[in-house]
Order: sequence, then structure tokens, then C-alpha cells
Amino acid sequence: MTTFIRQTASNADVKPVARHSVLSSVAVPIMCMVCAGVSHSQANTESPTAIVSPNNAHHGDGNIEPRKPPVTEDLDDASISVDAASLLPDVPPVPRENATLVGGTIERLDHVRDRVTLRLFGGGGRQTVWFDPRTQVFRGGKTASIADLREGERVYLDTILDGSTVFARTMRLDATSATGESQGIVMKYRADRGELTYRDSLSPDPVRVRITPATRVKQGDRVANVAALVAGSLIAIGFTSDGAGRNTANQITILALPGTRYTFAGDVVHIDLRSGLLVLNSSTDHKTYEVYLSPSANPDDNLQPGANVTVVTNYDGSHYVVREITINLR
Repeated sequence: MTTFIRQTASNADVKPVARHSVLSSVAVPIMCMVCAGVSHSQANTESPTAIVSPNNAHHGDGNIEPRKPPVTEDLDDASISVDAASLLPDVPPVPRENATLVGGTIERLDHVRDRVTLRLFGGGGRQTVWFDPRTQVFRGGKTASIADLREGERVYLDTILDGSTVFARTMRLDATSATGESQGIVMKYRADRGELTYRDSLSPDPVRVRITPATRVKQGDRVANVAALVAGSLIAIGFTSDGAGRNTANQITILALPGTRYTFAGDVVHIDLRSGLLVLNSSTDHKTYEVYLSPSANPDDNLQPGANVTVVTNYDGSHYVVREITINLR
């Protein structure tokens, strides 16, 4: 998103053969005899200038058509246009994962490797994030492009983990405030400062958010107290960032508390016995969970991808550790 020039021969003009007769000054009777002789001669002699059509079963009506030369296509380089986008492979869709909001100042922009390095707000260090044509860019609520990025400019990124790299799903320029979601493990909560510090899998440095009286804390379907946010708790958090890079938590959901037993049931989608990793798709909420087998575990031979299992685990502050596993017969 080829232009061909087609040449077609037109019917050749057939010009009649001109005949010139020179008559001497003779008597009229002699002319008549000459004309009669000529007429008799033409009736019995084939003229060398006559066009004779060969027998052709396809032209029984006697019509004569000139021979048409084969059609040629002039593929001049200047007449060929190619959509450059058609030469590129299809870009895979963006993974459907919860995004982590990252805010900072653009320190370095690399258009060759398609990556941007941010100096994170709040003295959070630096972070490198990759982008590609799937990344959506907005400036002041209006659609923009990667070409609008400038070093030294403030930006907020909705980032996800795409394989082993941190990928920017959305970029917001000149945003006075932005909202985001994240998931991580609580490192500490300072009630005197109203500050929660947690470790996010996408951020190399701890993330800090403010806790206000308006922050809602939930555990499952129940309302929980902010004091339940002990170190090692696995949480999901929704927050807002202002233009200065300060993050304020709107809602915190406690997903797991250290030392608590959790049971999962679903289909095994991946298993790695070397690391003890078992990934299953829960039949309850259809989410994917990673649990870890004990190094001393001796799993059943039927524990293969596709098996339906029930797993009892303990959350140790960083992983769900398997205590008991049962393979369910279908």
C-alpha cells in the first residue's frame, strides 16, 4: 500500500497501391480495344499487389484482422511503487499484563535501539525502557508520536514485562497527573510518615507511595486495616502520580500474607523440575500462578503440562512454596 504500463498495437493502416497509366494520343476505337484487353488480362491473371487471406477456420465470415503482436509490460523502475510497511513482519500484540507506572525525566533517547533511559522521580535512580511501534504516545491527552520525545522532558510510562525486557505500553508527555497499577512485595510501612515502600518486579529500586486517610485497603472481599501491610506481604496497588513525581495510593489489595496457607486448583501450563517452578492456570479466577516445589520433592510422573492439580502452599514472603500437591483424575 505497482503500476504497469501496457502497450497495445493499433490496427495498421492499409494504404491502396496507386496505379498510374500513360495513354498516348490515339483514336478512340484503339483505346476501347486496349481497355478491353486489359480487362480480360486482369480477369485471368493474379495481380502481384493483391492481399490474399489464408484459409482460417476461425474467420469463416471472411473478415481480415491484422496480426496483433504479443503484449509487453514495461516495468520501468519509476513506475513501480512498493508499500514499505508490507516488507515488515507483523508485530505481535502487546501482552495483557498489569502495567506499572514509571515517571521521570528523559535522560537519554536511543532511536537506534528503540529505548529510553529515565532518571526516576524521587531519587529512584535510572531505568531503561524499550519501545516500538506498539507504544502509544500522548501529549496533553492528544495522540503524539515517538518523534515528539525530547531529552530533559518529563514523562510517565505504563510499563510491562515483555519477555525479559521492560516495555513501554503507553507514554504520557506533559501530564500533570497520571494513574497506574502495580504489584509487588511490601518492604516496610512507616505509619509516622504515611509512606509505604515496596519492591516491584519491573523496578530495580524500591518504590515509595503515600498512604492517606482516603487510601482503601482490602484483603479478599473484606476491608482491612493499613496495619496489615506487614513486610513480605504481596500486594496489588492502584495509585496516582502528580507532576512532581509523588505517588499516592488510592487502593491496596493484600494478595498474600507471609506464613499464610493458600490453596490453588487448576491446569498445569508449565513445569521446570530443575528450578522447581510450577505454573498453573487457576480454575477459580482463570489467572496464572507460579508456585515452587521443595528441592526435596519427588513429583509424580503424571505431573505434566495439562494435568489438573490441587496445590496447597505456604507464602514465605517471596514465593508460594508447595506443601502438598494432588493430581486430579478427569
